[in-house]
Amino acid sequence: MSGWMKFSNDDSSYYKPTKEEEVAWPPKYWKFILQTKEEPKDEVAFVDPRRLGRIRLLDCAADAIRQNTPLKENGPDPVIDKDILTEEWLVAKMRSKKVPVKALLLDQANISGVGNWVGDEVLYHAKIHPEQYSNTLTDAQLSQLHTSLRHICTIAVETLADSTKFPEDWLMKYRWGKGKKDQNKLPNGEKIVYIKVGGRTSAVVPSVQKKTGPVAGDVKEENDEESDADEDGNVTGDGHKEAKPKSAKKGRGKQKKEAPKAKAEEKSEEGDAAENGNETGDEPIEEKPKSAKKGRPAEKRKAADGDIASESMKKEPATKKAKGVTKAEDKGLTPDRRRSSRNSAKG
Repeated sequence: MSGWMKFSNDDSSYYKPTKEEEVAWPPKYWKFILQTKEEPKDEVAFVDPRRLGRIRLLDCAADAIRQNTPLKENGPDPVIDKDILTEEWLVAKMRSKKVPVKALLLDQANISGVGNWVGDEVLYHAKIHPEQYSNTLTDAQLSQLHTSLRHICTIAVETLADSTKFPEDWLMKYRWGKGKKDQNKLPNGEKIVYIKVGGRTSAVVPSVQKKTGPVAGDVKEENDEESDADEDGNVTGDGHKEAKPKSAKKGRGKQKKEAPKAKAEEKSEEGDAAENGNETGDEPIEEKPKSAKKGRPAEKRKAADGDIASESMKKEPATKKAKGVTKAEDKGLTPDRRRSSRNSAKG
């Protein structure tokens, strides 16, 4: 819930915090304060920690407020509009839409005044799973839903939503233990589970609220099974699958994929035959001369190697510099002078 009206001279909050807070005015998270003219003086503060609430000022008589926007766009109220929200009206509304039944109840454009915990309480008493599609409910289920809707909303209004005055068999008394050990159950031991429906956390008792019709997950699984049957073959009346002929396009595609493979095998066989010689009948295998591209002929390679060797022989081996001879002097000396200079250096 988001938003609350607090009065400076009266405690109107029935939802008490777990920890005691200091009484302060203006209260924490207040968004605006309205002052009254009459005596005794009073102030009204709108508090909204989550900032999801809205306040709208309408210039109209109090009795006509529901005939003005935004309230006139809402659906009938289960307590005020009992002459409109009849069982026949509810049956027609439920079967006109294919949505989870709880999502339909929470939509204020369909029915006014049903919040999250009220919707869970109504469905628990009606023994309806919140995920089940609204248009799959039986006449008996819709009749019980109508009874539970009026009963729960009437008691909530008469007690001013004071949970201490709610009956002990209500789910609302035990649904707040989500995530706490040994608290997600009713006094009789029945387990409470929590799921998301219509974007809201929903408390469900699976042993009481059983699925009697398709929900979103079940419909998806059925569609998947049908598509698998269409791909594998048509199911005949006796339950056997009839083989579905493969389309020509798929066959051509397979042949095209196999063709390159066959060509590659042929090329490899031809290449092996070319390297090893012609293998035909009893004829001797003729050795095919190697291509010039793969390498130089043996004679040319030998000649080239001989040229390289002769050139290397022509070159004189490098000699060490004589001690005491500078680099510049070494360059200008002839071989005979280098030898004499080295001998003199040794002497």
